[in-house]
Amino acid sequence: MNPLDSVLRKYKTEAFQYLIQPQDAIFVKFESKSNQDFDFLSSGQQSAINVAQAANLISELVDDNGFINLPVLGKIHVAGLSIFEIEEKLQNLANQYLEAVHVRVRLVNFRFTILGEVNREGVSISNNNRITLPEAIGLAGGLGEFADRSNIKLIRQKGRDVEVSYVNLLDEQIISSPYYYIHQNDILVVPPLKQRPFRRYFGQNLGLFVSTISLILLTINLRN
Repeated sequence: MNPLDSVLRKYKTEAFQYLIQPQDAIFVKFESKSNQDFDFLSSGQQSAINVAQAANLISELVDDNGFINLPVLGKIHVAGLSIFEIEEKLQNLANQYLEAVHVRVRLVNFRFTILGEVNREGVSISNNNRITLPEAIGLAGGLGEFADRSNIKLIRQKGRDVEVSYVNLLDEQIISSPYYYIHQNDILVVPPLKQRPFRRYFGQNLGLFVSTISLILLTINLRN
């Protein structure tokens, strides 16, 4: 039995900061405390809708060469940069045109897919780009009863390459592995346990099978 009120083990997670890549959609907003109108710098008119709606409706798609195209500022290379680095880059450019301007940048299409033995398969889209593997599974409704937690397939795209890895969710070392955080466009495939067919089909019919045998034996005994 594990002792209570004590730390048993400690792990260090890998430093993770998502870097923007082509086909990402980012939301860019220029604003100030004086409520000065900076829409001519932003990607579109935003006064009629709130920021949350604007993030979904108005965003800049990073092209295949890693650029976004903003009014006045023109084409800006953002691929390979973090959200904070893009904010700093745009801030320095905006300071050349306006005073007391503040730049906000958000990734609006961070997405991943979970398939297999989970309670809710599908594609998840989040504004949070620091999602761990357990959190991603939680967003899918958790693992199913017959999920093999020790052999989860992770398909990860890196540029033009696609990597396939297997992770053991039961191993605590996963906390310090490069697979602890979900990356953009990751695909998780949760396989079933090998005994699933037996437990799902034979196990469910076991009671019926036993009852049938008992009835047959009872009939034989009555005839004798």
